[in-house]
Amino acid sequence: MTTKRTTAKAGRKTTAKHSKAGASILKSLNEAVRWASGEKVPGVKVHQVQVPAELDVKAIRTRLGMSQIQFAHNFGFSASTLRNWEQGTRKPETTARILLTIIERAPAIVQRILNEQGVHA
Repeated sequence: MTTKRTTAKAGRKTTAKHSKAGASILKSLNEAVRWASGEKVPGVKVHQVQVPAELDVKAIRTRLGMSQIQFAHNFGFSASTLRNWEQGTRKPETTARILLTIIERAPAIVQRILNEQGVHA
């Protein structure tokens, strides 16, 4: 079912049609805005992810039995970035640490997903 809503905004009239899905999205968005402004919103669940501050990238790679080139190619990193991480001259950013943690725990799944998407270094 669709509903028709007319609103006046800055002297203009706009008409919008909203489906049930659209109404649900708007309701969720409004709840998120209320939650972000500090209001307690019933039913809103917050999940915090713990990202490791430090990772031993070389240990992850060697446990998988891969060379730097193989690891970089299989998981979409550049070989120079991998070398920098392993030598300690650079540290992986948060998103890279998340991916490396997943690779450490489920490398076959990551490889399968990246292969299905056609992702290669």
